[in-house]
Amino acid sequence: MPDDAPLLSVRELKALDPGSSRSFSAVLVVRKANAKTASNGNPFLSLELGDRTGSFTCNLFGDHPQFEAIRSAAEGAAIRIEARTDYYQNRFSPRLQRIVVLTEADLAAPGVIDSLVEVAPEPVDSLWEGLRTAIESIRHDELRLTVRAVFEEIGDTFRWCPAAVTMHHAYRHGLLEHTVRMARAAQALLPLYPEVDADLALAGILLHDVGKTIEYEGAMATRRTRRGLLQGHVVLGYQLVRKGGLKARLDAERLERLEHIILSHQGEPEWGAAVYAATPEAVFVSMMDNLDARLGMVQRALRQTPADEEFSERLPGLNSALLVRRPDAAGGSSTPPA
Repeated sequence: MPDDAPLLSVRELKALDPGSSRSFSAVLVVRKANAKTASNGNPFLSLELGDRTGSFTCNLFGDHPQFEAIRSAAEGAAIRIEARTDYYQNRFSPRLQRIVVLTEADLAAPGVIDSLVEVAPEPVDSLWEGLRTAIESIRHDELRLTVRAVFEEIGDTFRWCPAAVTMHHAYRHGLLEHTVRMARAAQALLPLYPEVDADLALAGILLHDVGKTIEYEGAMATRRTRRGLLQGHVVLGYQLVRKGGLKARLDAERLERLEHIILSHQGEPEWGAAVYAATPEAVFVSMMDNLDARLGMVQRALRQTPADEEFSERLPGLNSALLVRRPDAAGGSSTPPA
């Protein structure tokens, strides 16, 4: 690697002047590697590379010396790259020059893993305590025992699991963060909706995504398991919840309603729901899920977009770029006129 090529994070790379071209080095994770064929018939890889500060996409063509090595390493590999800055449709998309797949010894060096793996911004111990507190706040004994039984079965996996591959809370501890924030928001809003059974809704929130602990795998990059691909987290979660409810001797009426929350929380069949929400509690949980998922995308974009940018990159989950500059930073006073 050239001595003058600095080692930069993704956030630092995206903050560079788009009008300049410069060499750089970075240590990144291959989050996605899709094999494609160009119009001239030559193979190439469409790569998503990232670290804990963000990600970008670029192409690696079949005539590159490291093409076969990267294709063999596939998703989840950690790599060190030498590249030059470049842009495609105003998005950072560098030209890769040299690529080295890191060994386990390389990854064991101090700080390497921490620089690569994005984590929830709130400390995991605080989130875990928030989950425990939410479980214990369920007053109905068998519902509380049902929730406990499910978490006892899935164990520590829930603590580490992401909430998605790419869309929302797609990082380590993301599922825990998403669930705890939904529970906190629900406890603030439930008094406004006395028609919703608070214990049943809270139990549904805590359990709505537990199937993701089976659907996903991967320490460095998230991918779907065989069961995740064949069944999906809605069905897997339903199975876990039914087993937990029977173990806790939850009455048939509440168990059916709790199962319905799991089966309907995705909102629409095209988004993965088995059915539409058809109870007050299921409607409440589905809306809370959608709210936190979307605001989770917003919060992540605010964290990852360079400070001098007005808009984030396009967020697929919102079908738009996000205006990230605060009103008081856009010019003028943030105080309304008298």
